[in-house]
Amino acid sequence: MQAQVLEGGFANLPVDTSYAFRAIMTAMARPGEIAQVRGATPPAPMSLAAGVVVLTLCDPETPVYLAASHDTQQVSDWITFHTGAPITQAQGAMFALGAWDDLPLADFPHGTAEYPDRSATVIVETQKLSNNGTVLCGPGIKDHTHLSLPETQAFQANATLFPLGLDFIFTCDDRLAALPRTTRVG
Repeated sequence: MQAQVLEGGFANLPVDTSYAFRAIMTAMARPGEIAQVRGATPPAPMSLAAGVVVLTLCDPETPVYLAASHDTQQVSDWITFHTGAPITQAQGAMFALGAWDDLPLADFPHGTAEYPDRSATVIVETQKLSNNGTVLCGPGIKDHTHLSLPETQAFQANATLFPLGLDFIFTCDDRLAALPRTTRVG
């Protein structure tokens, strides 16, 4: 195992995890709101924000799918070492990580009628993350907000599946924003 795999986790695990968890949950509760996070130094091509999300939400019981853009030995080893999360195929993933064009959205679990919470959370690495672009409305949003999404059609189709569907976390550098399945994309 390379030394880089052992590095890059939270320096102060209880404190860093609690700050990160609060930032992620606030982003989910307020879709489109961009939060800044800190504390992780994952291997390339993972952003700091994606590393924080993985360190905070993944564990040995949450299989992770790595899209081609992020499917490297260093990323896989880093996730496994720091979280214990197994790397899996898309059909068994609870979390997915990668660039938008490399993520097979139709293959991820979308939940079931009995257990809609058994769906994947997709961590989408983006080149830009800003409050410009697509209009968002729904729970947690007063009137409406904007978020730079890679497209709109996939998110509109996802919202029609409610209460099933995928939840999304967008990451760029040290920033993140969320788009839960309850959000309407216009």
